[in-house]
Amino acid sequence: MGEKAPLDPLTQATVTVAWVILLNKPFYPLYVWWLVGSGVQASLGTLASVPFFLLIIYLGPRNALAARIALPLVGTVDTLFETKLFGYGSGTELFLAPCIMLVALSFYAEEKWWQRGMAGLLFLLFFAAHGRLGAALHEWSPNELATLFNINVFAVASLMAFVAIRYAGLPRH
Repeated sequence: MGEKAPLDPLTQATVTVAWVILLNKPFYPLYVWWLVGSGVQASLGTLASVPFFLLIIYLGPRNALAARIALPLVGTVDTLFETKLFGYGSGTELFLAPCIMLVALSFYAEEKWWQRGMAGLLFLLFFAAHGRLGAALHEWSPNELATLFNINVFAVASLMAFVAIRYAGLPRH
């Protein structure tokens, strides 16, 4: 890793998204506690990815491409872990959509092969894991799963809207 350099526009956006995700992570167990009422201990597992989102922020000024590759990759692994933690009925797997969206928005034209490779890798990870993660690590009632699903659908839509707004108008050349 080299010297700190000024962040290019796409890497600035990447670091901003990583900060937003990082700052929201501690609130997820609180949402589960307040809205679901059980599984708070299980939801604390969502904090396991915090060091990886911090790493993306650290990488930004040191290796812009690595940071832009890391965000959708870390997001995908985090999504698959949380899908194992909460189960398919919780809607956590939907967080793969913003990960793919980040791949579509985070690369310059001359990095198209990185972009294509990342899109293929994220789809391969999804394909390898979908329906193969087994039972959730915490057992939820049907009502609790419905609540989790609603929390996660709202969170995915919010994240995708934020990403779209943050990346709007940024140069890709």
